[in-house]
Amino acid sequence: MLLRNLFRRFSSTRSFIEREHRYGAANYHPLPVVLERGSGVYVWDIDGNRYFDFLSAYSAVNQGHCHPKILAAMKEQAEKLTLTSRAFHNNVLGEFEQFACELFGYDKMLPMNTGLFELI
Repeated sequence: MLLRNLFRRFSSTRSFIEREHRYGAANYHPLPVVLERGSGVYVWDIDGNRYFDFLSAYSAVNQGHCHPKILAAMKEQAEKLTLTSRAFHNNVLGEFEQFACELFGYDKMLPMNTGLFELI
């Protein structure tokens, strides 16, 4: 039974990783762990193993995974307007840019889809 579960785990993990290698462009050399979900500072792999997330998506998830207040704000916004192209203006970008520039003491900023932004 233990050997069968170990083989199933390896086989399943391997199949996810092999699919990424087959269809994804190579940019990193990730750890051989297939994550499925997260909550707070923890993430779980497809086999139910829990890990402390020390990487936090390279600082894009410093607040932790699936924080209820952040999820509620995301849902509220997505129900109004999910995303606007930079080919249009929207009613909240300027306010956010002003807040960030004043907070960090910069003249201008460029929000990025990475979860980070560049301050100029």
